[in-house]
Amino acid sequence: MSAKIGLISDVHATVAPLREALTTFEQESVDLVLCAGDMAGYGTELEQCIELLVEKECTAILGNHEVWHLNTQVEGQEKRVETFFQSLPVVWESTVEKKRILAVHASPPLSMNRGIVLLDQNEKILSREKELWTLELEGCGLDVLIVGHTHQVFAEVLGQTLVINPGSTKFNHTCAILTLPDLEVRIVPLSGNTPRKVWHWGMMTPPF
Repeated sequence: MSAKIGLISDVHATVAPLREALTTFEQESVDLVLCAGDMAGYGTELEQCIELLVEKECTAILGNHEVWHLNTQVEGQEKRVETFFQSLPVVWESTVEKKRILAVHASPPLSMNRGIVLLDQNEKILSREKELWTLELEGCGLDVLIVGHTHQVFAEVLGQTLVINPGSTKFNHTCAILTLPDLEVRIVPLSGNTPRKVWHWGMMTPPF
């Protein structure tokens, strides 16, 4: 037996790449779609994105942009967006094919702002950051950690944990498919664009 999880993050209120990712997941017959937060922010199509996520029965967690959205009065905003965000957890945890998986927007246990930055502006691994996060995750007991927030794309084994950031559907032009129990990760390019493993380096430089 095996299971596939479709991974998206940082949709940022832009519906076209989200729709493409979800179509890809349908074609690949994934068993679950997980969004690692930040559905809001930057774009102008938040309501359409939420409608699509609900329609496709996607699992989602809160990101910092959802928290900011809930703390800001948005004139004319439909109540269902607020209701949807209020229903979301900060973390998602499950065991799939005997693999313990945790999803959090930025970093465990509950951070929405302290992102995991593993790549430099040239898309090369930052050895020091990889070492630091390996130590940080030591003993966490996770097989897979799924994060977003930093607009970076990676699937790196840190100690005993496979850490995956599928990237932003809007800015990195990517989503990902995780196959369990083999722990295989496939990064999928979107919108005919060249995937960008790093977006907005200046904003994301450690310590973020």
